[in-house]
Amino acid sequence: MKQLFAERLKSARMLNGLSLQDLEDRINKKVTRQSLHKFEKGELIPDSEMLCFLCEALNVKADYFTRDTKIEFGELEFRKLKKLPVKEQQKIIEKSKDILSRYIELEEIIGIPTNFENPLKGWATINSFQDVEKAALKVREKWELGSDPISNGIELLEDNHIKVITIESNNSFDGMQTWVNGTIPVIVLNRSNLKSDDRLRFTLFHELGHTLMNLEGLQDNTKEKYCHQFAASMLFPEAAAKKELGGKRNKLYIQELGEIKKQYGISIQAIMYRAKDLGIVTESYLRQFMYIMGHNQWKVNEPVQYIGSESSNRFNQLLFRALAEELVSINKAAVLNNQSLLEFRKQIMVVE
Repeated sequence: MKQLFAERLKSARMLNGLSLQDLEDRINKKVTRQSLHKFEKGELIPDSEMLCFLCEALNVKADYFTRDTKIEFGELEFRKLKKLPVKEQQKIIEKSKDILSRYIELEEIIGIPTNFENPLKGWATINSFQDVEKAALKVREKWELGSDPISNGIELLEDNHIKVITIESNNSFDGMQTWVNGTIPVIVLNRSNLKSDDRLRFTLFHELGHTLMNLEGLQDNTKEKYCHQFAASMLFPEAAAKKELGGKRNKLYIQELGEIKKQYGISIQAIMYRAKDLGIVTESYLRQFMYIMGHNQWKVNEPVQYIGSESSNRFNQLLFRALAEELVSINKAAVLNNQSLLEFRKQIMVVE
């Protein structure tokens, strides 16, 4: 019990980006730094009054300190996040762990196994653009997507046993991926940075590339290039690109590309790079096109927007299933949803 509390207290502190001294200051020295250190070492357990102080200071419920769902992150693919201070990295990691621990605990309560199967299992290391194309095609085949547009990427990945966590962080990273407990693939997306759904979708499938493809031994910049190509190929496969754009093109209108963007949920710029990679337009035409995009200040805010629905209702569906089947109490359901009992009750509509 002491050790579990110690681990959870440290996680809650890092989740808030606090040092021991910061935490002592936040609770107005009602608990000393020395006592906090002993709590985190597993040498002491706080009494109920101290526990209340800690819950209030760390913005967590008492249940947080007794949740024993095992969450161990594997090697993190941080990329941009590597440039952040260690304290900021830890804050993002702990925020992701908190969401995942509640999600996985809910699945354990219901008895849902995690049966992730990598559709590219056994593939050799990716070494070329052609390898990436084949990999994306194989994933689409395994997941029975054909060459149709993907309406909801997050839901697609969740349906195939890949956890997708969205957080709000002020830090300059778009996404990361890792494995939890060695068997559960996880992708974390930063919605604060990913303002548009087409950018979020591209980042999601970029991280999926890191998750599924064998990129062992490659340089980081090569990995990034291949994962960009994988994302583009998943969102706008070759068959779809040639159906929508034709073979060789000497001119493309923004309006035409905008309609494709609205259908496939991929940015105009990514469509153009895809067209170049597939030999539909030339390198020089791409450069000319991107110059026009920059000149008109369209690189950040493109003139046509994609309105999608990138979310998953799986957690909520499982939560209310567990409540209806009386596998959890209403109190426990509120805790799993990270809400107060009063907030949670407002969502309940019962049909008996």
